[in-house]
Amino acid sequence: MKKTIITLTLSISLNFGFCQINNTTSNKLTQELENIYSRDHITGFSVAIVDQKNILFTKGFGYSDIKKKLEYTENTIQNIASISKTFIGIALLKAQELNKLKLDDPINKYLSFQVTNPYFPNHEITIRQLATHTSSIKDASSYEKYGYILKERNNDGTKVNRNFRLPSEMLAQNTFLKQILSIDGKWYKKGSFLKNIPGEKFEYSNIAAGLAALVLENATGKSFSEFTNEYIFKPLTMSNTGWSFNEVNILKHSKLYASAETELAFYLLVNYPDGGLITSSSDLGKYLSELIAGFNGKGKILNKKSYDELFTPQLTEGHFEERNDSAYNDEYNMGIFMGISAQNQIGHTGGDPGVATHMFFNTKTGVGKILIVNTDLNKEGVKEFIDIWKKLEEYENELKNSR
Repeated sequence: MKKTIITLTLSISLNFGFCQINNTTSNKLTQELENIYSRDHITGFSVAIVDQKNILFTKGFGYSDIKKKLEYTENTIQNIASISKTFIGIALLKAQELNKLKLDDPINKYLSFQVTNPYFPNHEITIRQLATHTSSIKDASSYEKYGYILKERNNDGTKVNRNFRLPSEMLAQNTFLKQILSIDGKWYKKGSFLKNIPGEKFEYSNIAAGLAALVLENATGKSFSEFTNEYIFKPLTMSNTGWSFNEVNILKHSKLYASAETELAFYLLVNYPDGGLITSSSDLGKYLSELIAGFNGKGKILNKKSYDELFTPQLTEGHFEERNDSAYNDEYNMGIFMGISAQNQIGHTGGDPGVATHMFFNTKTGVGKILIVNTDLNKEGVKEFIDIWKKLEEYENELKNSR
């Protein structure tokens, strides 16, 4: 599940630093978030509010490890699920700037195995179609069945989801995708493709996202991890960010929870670029500040032309069977792996076992928000998540104006 179960249908109106804001405003927001947290449906979470120059507010609440009573802080790290996909979009545009690929290139130009919609074998799938979820590739059942791998074989005292596989079953990402998408793959099915011409219909696809990252690797000759570290993480000083447990300080990593007190076993993602980024609200806040700056023509890691393409709506009414025009629906339209809502919000949501995340910025006010949660959300947890998000929205402009 790479999309969060939460749909917020709310109709509510290269140097990064922490901005010194009015302490009264900050303290008021902290207290109100503490009050929401006291409902005890979420074990731990962190938030951030940013503009294009500063992180205006970031703080953690609750516990990253409830047994050891370790606090969840703004520097606590965990995977952020599908917000990770936005980094694929940035990486593709950087590779295009470097003349390593073009978004309208056919993907088979860069793959060691052929990927073709069996219903339309003469229609090539392009990188742009992967990046806008119009490639006609669907998420096959084998994606969920084989895509989550336990970090350790023995996980005493923690919950193991039924679709978590043993470490010995880990596959290389390219092998995993080949088994699903190549006609010679052992999990290949025609049903993994829409009966629509590539480019015709929107179909959110984690598999397609991972395939885009694989295309980038083959086009640039660098692993996706290396490429994003060189062109995104280092320039933005995202020093607590990486794609695997080996790339981060595991001591800063939050436990994940199947419920407010039931610890979930650590897991890996085979198709890691679609949801496996490990980061903190303070690091992710630097990234969101850069996105806002890029939207306003002042970004650092991409040129203006690339940022314009990143945020340009790529889809039309004809791509959808129906559309949700709520404020934070990231599937109303798409940039390049960048969700665009009908109400001036750009960003992405995310959901995985033990993870729920939101990251959006308002194109009119230039203020963005982040919420990272380490707990599977039941009905009351969803209400708590929404109320946290609404509280951030309530304070975002006050924080900006109190700089």
